[in-house]
Amino acid sequence: MFSQIDTPAVLVDLDIAEANIDRFQAHCDRHNLSLRPHIKTHKLPFLARRQIAAGAVGITCQKISEAEAMVAEGGIDDVLITYNILGERKLKRLRTLSEQVKLSVVADNTETVDGLSQAFETAEAPLNVLVECDTGAGRCGVQTAQAAESLARYIASRPGLAFRGLMTYPPVGKDASVQNWLAEARARIHATGETVSVVSSGGSPGMWQAQDVPIATEYRIGTYVYNDRSLVARGICTWDDCALTVLATVVSVPTEDRAIIDAGSKVLTSDLLGLNGHGHVMGRPDIRVDSLSEEHGILRAEAIHLNVGDRLRIVPNHACVVSNMLDQVELIRGSTSLGACPVAARGAVW
Repeated sequence: MFSQIDTPAVLVDLDIAEANIDRFQAHCDRHNLSLRPHIKTHKLPFLARRQIAAGAVGITCQKISEAEAMVAEGGIDDVLITYNILGERKLKRLRTLSEQVKLSVVADNTETVDGLSQAFETAEAPLNVLVECDTGAGRCGVQTAQAAESLARYIASRPGLAFRGLMTYPPVGKDASVQNWLAEARARIHATGETVSVVSSGGSPGMWQAQDVPIATEYRIGTYVYNDRSLVARGICTWDDCALTVLATVVSVPTEDRAIIDAGSKVLTSDLLGLNGHGHVMGRPDIRVDSLSEEHGILRAEAIHLNVGDRLRIVPNHACVVSNMLDQVELIRGSTSLGACPVAARGAVW
């Protein structure tokens, strides 16, 4: 299958991706929750437009360059960047971006807020800023509801900025504590006279429990569009829901229990995410993607039963990283190849 495609290649099955988009959008619609998908997973403007057409209120980006790539191809008019933005050059680009789309950003410290204020104090409209809150996942974010209140007041006091609300990447399975954390922060902020218009939460591992943090007004999610081995392992989806696979060719079978493919760490991510091995070989659950070097993947099984030239499709542990590995992905629908598509936001890490 797909013999005309050179390997290693990344395949994206649009039938599956579109079904994933529609299924979770319907879930959010049922629970009256706005959806703001994260484009870092696919980095493709046409898929971002498809997500918005399905009902998403806008997109999430992690970096300015991702947002620039999405906006450049048109059709995207509402962007949230969920990263502390520092540095004069980046802030100039952020100011330019704000003149093209409805833009919001986050901050968890006064240094970031001061830089944003200096960049936007002469802007025609203030920049919307959310306070990032660490509700237990241990990433960025203020550590207490009191600190969220303090930073919200600081944002509201700075020229060129408008306090917009709260944002968190929540720990999985801690919905009640996340709800309590955010509710306390919102109550404290409301008591100062400021309004919390948005409470942004989300992540693919907790997607089907999005409604269990009812204070959230919107849900951010990325991996769901493709799914991957890590989400299958969590029981979030099945192999049939995985839209992104790596197509690889067997280049050597040196022993009865070992074969080598042409997809190494430069194509398959080295992320383990608590799993054993580096991917799932479709149709061969007995094979383990045992280790990776730059250009080689080492497959092991009690009896490998592969020949040089055989082609395999592998579901990676973490789809988001794989999207950033190659200049293009190969679009398919089932067994039909649709051709290559450039990854517009590939390498957009600044």
